[in-house]
Amino acid sequence: MRPVAREEILDFVTYGERREALRASAMKAKDLRRVHVGEHLTFLFENPETVRYQVQEMVRAEQLVREADIRHELETYNALLGEAGDLGCTLLIEIDDPAERTRLLRAWRGLPGQVLLLLADGRAVPARWDEAQMDEDRLSSVQFLRFPVGGGEPVGIQITFPGLAAEVPFSRETARALKEDLAG
Repeated sequence: MRPVAREEILDFVTYGERREALRASAMKAKDLRRVHVGEHLTFLFENPETVRYQVQEMVRAEQLVREADIRHELETYNALLGEAGDLGCTLLIEIDDPAERTRLLRAWRGLPGQVLLLLADGRAVPARWDEAQMDEDRLSSVQFLRFPVGGGEPVGIQITFPGLAAEVPFSRETARALKEDLAG
């Protein structure tokens, strides 16, 4: 998937003037790429539009004008996309109660390796996890995953971790959007 280029990022004033329309488009893209699995796991598959939106929001919120700062945001968020043939994904582990969140993030420390992207050809591709988002004891409630699918066609997601085990097929619209993202 192609990274977002610096030329695509507007200054925060111009972005503010166009924000409503750009936000509506980005939310539509996110809705197509959002997959809920069970009560606590939400997968948001990233593409250049969702990444561009995140960068624009950071530039706006922090009123970034220094070129180095803008490029840092681009580098950070473009990393979510992965490399050619990868699907990048933000996994949100959503647990409202702080005490329960702490307990479950420790209990679910073994989740890496047990999240699989299902492909139309029958393969199940394990997620690559960002080691910076976890420590020896617990996961972070936000995880950045990459699925190296190559030319495969994603059709669903599977969790094999005890207590969270589930398999969710993608809607036709989500599968089509991810296929288009991979095609570039």
